Amino acid sequence: MWTNDNNVLYKKFQFKNFSEAFAFMTRVALEAEKMDHHPKWSNVYNTVEIWLSTHDAGNIITDKDKNLAAKIDGLL
Repeated sequence: MWTNDNNVLYKKFQFKNFSEAFAFMTRVALEAEKMDHHPKWSNVYNTVEIWLSTHDAGNIITDKDKNLAAKIDGLL
């Protein structure tokens, strides 16, 4: 579940290993590029953390973030 952390959508994803985590990040990157909306994220071994906010709107959550979050969830 995505959480609203100080006007930023946040979610942590855990995978079986690094390869699965990296493959997920690749799928996310392709969707983000199509939407021209790029996340802040972190990857350590099998864990991917993603933060979404819209910088153009003053670093708040917008429909762009909600739409990308839904796309990301669909990639699991």
